[in-house]
Amino acid sequence: MTFRVISRLDIKPPNLVKGIHLEGLRKVGDPSVFATNYYSQGVDEISYQDIVASLYNRNSIKDLVSSTAESVFVPISVGGGIRTVSDATELIRSGADKISINTAAIKRPEFLQELADVLGSQAVILGVEAKKTTGGDYLVMTDCGREHTGKSVHDWIQEACEHGVGEILLTSIDAEGTQKGFDLDLLSLVRSLTDLPIVAHGGCGKPSDVTDVAKEGGNGYAVATILHYDKYTVMDIKDHLSSIGIEVRR
Repeated sequence: MTFRVISRLDIKPPNLVKGIHLEGLRKVGDPSVFATNYYSQGVDEISYQDIVASLYNRNSIKDLVSSTAESVFVPISVGGGIRTVSDATELIRSGADKISINTAAIKRPEFLQELADVLGSQAVILGVEAKKTTGGDYLVMTDCGREHTGKSVHDWIQEACEHGVGEILLTSIDAEGTQKGFDLDLLSLVRSLTDLPIVAHGGCGKPSDVTDVAKEGGNGYAVATILHYDKYTVMDIKDHLSSIGIEVRR
């Protein structure tokens, strides 16, 4: 399977923002400009996440998705505040190719199957925000890491994957924004529970962090900080993957 390099753009409408551990958000710029830049660099997908949508009980990036789809011709995934099939289909009509669900799935897991029945499994992403406990277990969080669910990652992955999802977007809250690499123990745990494609998110600080994810069984990495602040380009990452024999799109 070809490894995917994905640009992750966290949105607090109308701005692209970035934080650490999903907190302390700082404005970065115009998300459509960044998305177009990453497309020109050869990114495989664009991942938009409205990180305040669930908190405010709304999704407001439909216009952003529509404008991006006019100039960016790679798959676009969207998450945040999607509570109904109608919410999802509106985003698909606006130009999204995939829908990422976290909070709404925790509240009602069958929602995932309802989406898959209408959109197809390939368009339904299970978003998982995981936080490590002092005892070494992983718990599932919602609302961009604000709310505890009481569910373990182990149990939730097993339950949710029975509801027609096509892939998993796995966020390590502890690693997110730190640029210290992804939590590979978390990735190993989830890989042991499912054969679905897994996209890691959180902690990428250099191209070798991406190759570590690939070696551990990840199928993609949703990268933010190092792209946003021009530390590396998409092709820097892909060149490093290719150098150790990992297949990427050119």
